[in-house]
Amino acid sequence: MLTDTATLQVVLDVCGVFVFALSGALVAVRRGLDLFGIMVLAWVAGLGGGIIRDVLLGLTPPVGVRDWRLLAAALLAGTLVFLFYGRWSVITERAPEARPRRLATRAVRWLDAAGLALFAVSGAIVALNVDAGPLAATIIGGITATGGGLLRDLLARQVPEVLQRELYALPALAGAAFVVLLDHLDLLSTVTVWLAVALVFGIRVLAVTLDLNAPRALRTPT
Repeated sequence: MLTDTATLQVVLDVCGVFVFALSGALVAVRRGLDLFGIMVLAWVAGLGGGIIRDVLLGLTPPVGVRDWRLLAAALLAGTLVFLFYGRWSVITERAPEARPRRLATRAVRWLDAAGLALFAVSGAIVALNVDAGPLAATIIGGITATGGGLLRDLLARQVPEVLQRELYALPALAGAAFVVLLDHLDLLSTVTVWLAVALVFGIRVLAVTLDLNAPRALRTPT
């Protein structure tokens, strides 16, 4: 577990789901979907990675349909975007250079990086707890962190951001691999787990700040 208390663990999970669900709801609004579509994309973005993880590990029913607190967090995020996105758009269009707009964009990126870090580490730990093996735990940690966004973009009929944005999947995989290494060395504890979370978060924030991307194939001009 990420923490010594189950209550704090739930709080962290709910916050992570809420952040990613906000991103799903925003994509849905921008694609012109109705209320049901917004809720679906919010749910998929927030809980999709955890559902894929549980299915791969044989943990049924998946947490995405079992824990009402996580479902409530996803639906709340979708509802908030549905109710306030239009009002916020009007404000930012009137003052496109306003400080609140810049702060909101920066806050979402930082929260997204935090969610990525938490889910990468927690996904690897869940896999290790069921004896999935080092390689499987690393991959499943990455899937837990990125799976929701991948499903969200596929449903929205757009190229998944995980395949084209600044370093995204690589920090998640690095964090999951670090957790696996710590477990192998019998050094996995509350302190080292939080170090792994900080590692993923730091790499992701650095990638966004410096616009770091994975190498792309060279293309000749047509």
